[in-house]
Amino acid sequence: MSAHWNVQVEDRVAIVTINNPPANALSRKVLEELQELLVQWEADSAIKAIVLTGEGRFFIAGADIKEFTQMDVADAKAASKLGQDLFTRIETFPKPVIAAINGPCLGGGLELAMACHIRLAAVEARLGLPELNLGLIPGYGGTQRLPRLVGKGRATQMILTSDMIDGVEAHRIGLAEAVYPVEQLLDEAKKLASAISNKSAVTVKLALAAIHASGTLSPEVGMQTEAELFGEAFATDDVREGVAAFIEKRKPQFSDR
Repeated sequence: MSAHWNVQVEDRVAIVTINNPPANALSRKVLEELQELLVQWEADSAIKAIVLTGEGRFFIAGADIKEFTQMDVADAKAASKLGQDLFTRIETFPKPVIAAINGPCLGGGLELAMACHIRLAAVEARLGLPELNLGLIPGYGGTQRLPRLVGKGRATQMILTSDMIDGVEAHRIGLAEAVYPVEQLLDEAKKLASAISNKSAVTVKLALAAIHASGTLSPEVGMQTEAELFGEAFATDDVREGVAAFIEKRKPQFSDR
């Protein structure tokens, strides 16, 4: 049992809640616990999707700023590398990770949310990268992922001004896929994760790999990667079941093999 992450599995979905009061800050310990949990979730065939959310009124307010007071240049680079590697692990995770952004989602919290495959936000949420207010820059991948999600100009504006936006604006600019009243948010995230969990875990993994390739490879290599992964799907039992179910006009019974 993790000290700062509460995990509850419902219908093949892990509901994961960060609980590090008062603001759910991402200390080094919290990040290391999440690393360990990812290893467990990847190995657990009973878990087919993950929903990340925050306890209380915060999603994640950011990194633990108190830890910064003891850092020198080498320490800061190492801390950045830890966060970057962890969030890249989430971005490339073979099972879908959905961020249910229930409240303030700032700095490292937004960087974590941006690494998730899908983001749902509460209307009341506040999202931003305020690091420049501290004389810093984002260090867990924020300068790289935000421009890809919202465009270079809007990302530059958000980073350089440290301005926060609400859930509605996050949805409008493509930073969140949907926006809900906070009291509906978690149920909607569970519903989405459950719908994905009805698919074959094997082909969900292949689809996530192909989608990731679209943002990291040239179009030509991305297409080649898609073709290779499409071919790999035909080595599975589930492609035969899915095609047969379509022809027979019934619901497929995937075995995740």
